[in-house]
Amino acid sequence: MAATFRASEHQHIRYNPLQDEWVLVSAHRMKRPWQGQVEPQLLKTVPRHDPLNPLCPGATRANGEDPVTTLSSEPKPPEDKVMCFHPWSDVTLPLMSVPEIRAVIDAWASVTDELGAQYPWVQIFENKGAMMGCSNPHPHCQVWASSFLPDIPQREERSQQTYHSQHGKPLLLEYGHQELLRKERLVLTSEHWIVLVPFWAVWPFQTLLLPRRHVLRLPELTPAERDDLASVMKKLLTKYDNLFETSFPYSMGWHGAPTGLQTGATCDHWQLHAHYYPPLLRSATVRKFMVGYEMLAQAQRDLTPEQAAERLRALPEVHYCLAQKDKETAAIA
Repeated sequence: MAATFRASEHQHIRYNPLQDEWVLVSAHRMKRPWQGQVEPQLLKTVPRHDPLNPLCPGATRANGEDPVTTLSSEPKPPEDKVMCFHPWSDVTLPLMSVPEIRAVIDAWASVTDELGAQYPWVQIFENKGAMMGCSNPHPHCQVWASSFLPDIPQREERSQQTYHSQHGKPLLLEYGHQELLRKERLVLTSEHWIVLVPFWAVWPFQTLLLPRRHVLRLPELTPAERDDLASVMKKLLTKYDNLFETSFPYSMGWHGAPTGLQTGATCDHWQLHAHYYPPLLRSATVRKFMVGYEMLAQAQRDLTPEQAAERLRALPEVHYCLAQKDKETAAIA
């Protein structure tokens, strides 16, 4: 008699319809003891202001120019900008207030409008943490605009276009509706937004952030949707930090319909979304490595998306640093 299939125990593959690729799920690997690379512990504190840090307000660069200021966009070449989130280096997005995060969202929308008038692709992304290649601890993101559609957006363009031509609906809008019904991969839901671990997730605690209604690009978000997004982002990133009680590293970015000369083209098959790709797997010091089979054959993950979503859902929405301060205050009182 054949054994009953259990996704959490049996190796299997899953299809990613958005990027037209497969991922191998090998959840049994989590039962193996880890004797490999252990990352150094992150700094417990980051200096609030470092006069030598070129992203801190008031610092001076080697070329004598002033650095970028909070929520300003500094061009490198014309198509490359750096945007600082906050004047303090020790305040990351989950530690910012909802109005402060809302200001970041407004800046994202503005820079998309500004660069999108000229370029067909505007890529907003944040690399958080040295583990993800971030060379400066000051909270910031980057905005690159290109005169071409990069590889991954091209795949998403083809997949969404194909699905829309066959079904008459945006792929990600329909996918979000299905996940709301299934519930097993949901992490957060609100009036205007859904956060889930996608069925095809590659990174251990990868999430997909989707608006509930059909939206093509960031500038189209209403004030209410922007307020709600700020709240949802704070909750998600707080859960991330709470998972291993560390400043959780990740790479994230927004994907929306092409801009520039593409603005007049039919883009109804697109749905605005954000990808979060965090590398941590077992602890604050043990990460997922994309090597060997992943590099030479196909992507592989080490726990099921359902297991990841369940763990994230169960985490509190109060940041562990704030909870610790409350405990210390109560003990003194």
